[in-house]
This record gives sequence, structure tokens and C-alpha cells, in this order.
Amino acid sequence: MLVEKLKPIIARNDELSSLLSTQEVMSNVEKLKRFSIEKSETDEIAQKAREYLKVLDDIASNRSLLDDKELGELAKEELRELELRESELQNEIKILLIPKDPNDKKNIYLEIRAGTGGDEAGIFVGDLFGAYCRYADSKGWRVEIISSSENSVGGYKEVIALIKGDGAYSRLKYEGGTHRVQRVPKTESQGRIHTSAITVAIMPEVDSLEVVINPNDLKIDVFRSGGHGGQSVNTTDSAVRITHIPTGITVSMQDEKSQHKNKDKALKILQARLYEAELEAQTTQNHEARKNQVGSGDRSERIRTYNYPQNRMTEHRVNLTLYSLEEIMLNGDLDKVIDPLIAHAQSLALSGE
Repeated sequence: MLVEKLKPIIARNDELSSLLSTQEVMSNVEKLKRFSIEKSETDEIAQKAREYLKVLDDIASNRSLLDDKELGELAKEELRELELRESELQNEIKILLIPKDPNDKKNIYLEIRAGTGGDEAGIFVGDLFGAYCRYADSKGWRVEIISSSENSVGGYKEVIALIKGDGAYSRLKYEGGTHRVQRVPKTESQGRIHTSAITVAIMPEVDSLEVVINPNDLKIDVFRSGGHGGQSVNTTDSAVRITHIPTGITVSMQDEKSQHKNKDKALKILQARLYEAELEAQTTQNHEARKNQVGSGDRSERIRTYNYPQNRMTEHRVNLTLYSLEEIMLNGDLDKVIDPLIAHAQSLALSGE
């Protein structure tokens, strides 16, 4: 019964409030941090739970007055409102009771790469990256470009960025996959519509404790950074390529002039990719978890189409079509597609499918 699930949550939230006011906890930085985080994570559901229990008590009180000649009508009217609120709270609480993704509060690495479509695909990499940057700005997040490789017409072959902000992963984790664009390219002289594709990967930022890399598993090469047309942009071997021998995962970094900085950045991205690979392996093994996903995040999965002639964005995983593509891209108003994806994921989790 829902009430029996909620009582321990309320009790623990009250206990945490008491603990945080004790001298023992206030003088212990580790305990203070741990209890503060736990309390903040239970505050919302505890508040909803208290309201829910009060609504149940008020419903019982009003039902007892239904046969009262003077108060019966008033009780009936209040009962309708209370029962509506009871239903709303039940739905809100069920969503809050869904097990949290431990990565939801993390920063993310965003990787966007041009796929089929040549220069036009690279131009769209830049367009979509710009939309993500505007979205991040609307959330108060910071975007730091880690690495980028420009093409010759103003786009990118690839761009890797670190997006820092509370909840970045929770909002953007469903963006991974193949994004298809249909439009007349800037490079098209005859006005024909082309279809191009790019891939997006979303990886949570992890620390060295979450992913331990054995130095003996790494092959590290250094080379001279190259610019457009192959010309050298550095006179020293500052670029770094790190290969993780057991998995074959390779990361190259040349944006910094310092070999040490390039190596540090490459190791952090390698950690994120190894973590992502482990998550994918666990998900593949866990059939139930895979069914509950909106999308696997597999880069080969076509998740969304951007049709510029029709001003249409189609999110294929939830059969959502929006005829406000230009506005979404220009303003970074991605909540219009992200909110339905999250709602769908919650619905799947609640139904147990």
C-alpha cells in the first residue's frame, strides 16, 4: 500500500532534519555533506507524502459528514476537490518513487560527429551544437569545448564539449543516436533537398574512482598538431593519442598547446567512454532495463528527423511531430521534445514494460 511506503520516507526525512541540527554532525564535514545530500534528495517526496496523508485524513473527515444536514453539501463539494488532489498526488508520488538514475545529476560529455552527407552533415553538426549551447544557457549550465575539428565550409567534422550543470545528464541523456536532417544545403546550387545524418553521444562525466584505468593498458602516442590541409600548427609534438588496449577505444586530443593538458583531457574522455561502454554492456545483459529505455543511446539508432522545408521536427521514439523546428533550433527550446521523452520513460517505468 502506498501509505506504508511513504511513512518510512517521512520518518527518515524528519530524522535527517534533526541530525543536521546536532553539534556532532555540524562539526563533521563528511557527515554534514552526506546527510545534507540525502535530505535534499528526500525533501520533495517527503513533502508530497505529508500532503498526501493529510488529504487522506481530510477525505475521511468529509466522508463522515456526508449525512449531516447542515454540513453534508459542503462536505460533498470539498470531497470532490480532495479526491481529485488525491489522484494527482498519487501520480506525482509514483513518479518520485521510480528509482533514480545515479548519473542524473552529473555533468556530461557531448560528442557530435558528421556522418553521411559530406559538408552539409558538418554544417548541421554546428547547427545542432549551437542549439544545445542555447539550451544549456537557458538552464544556467556552462559549456566548455574540449575538442573540435572544423571542416572547410564553416561546420565541424566533430565537436566534443563538457556541459556542466546540475541535472545536465538527466535532461540530455536521451539525445544519443543518429539525427537526420533534410534541407537544401548551403553548398547546393540547384536547390535540391538533401538528407544528411550526424551522430550524437551523451556520456556522464566520471571521476577516477568510478573508472580505474591501469596505465599498463594504455598505448600513448604523441604527434605534431595539424590544422586545415594538413599543415602543422605546432612546432612541438603536443598532440596526444591514447589507445585503451583491452577495448580498442582511442581518444585523440590536439586542441591545447601543452602535451600534458592534451593528455589530461584525453584521459577524462577515455574514462567517460569506458564508463559508457560498461553501462551499455550492463543494459544489454539486463533485459528488463533495456525494455524500460526510451532509446538505447546506440549511435546507429535513428532517433530524430529535422525537416527544414516543412519546419518539422519528428521524434521517432515517441511518435512526436512538432511544426516549430526553426524556433526550436534558434532558441534552443529543446524542452518541447525532451519533456515528452522523459514523460514516456516515466510511463514505461510505472507500467513495468
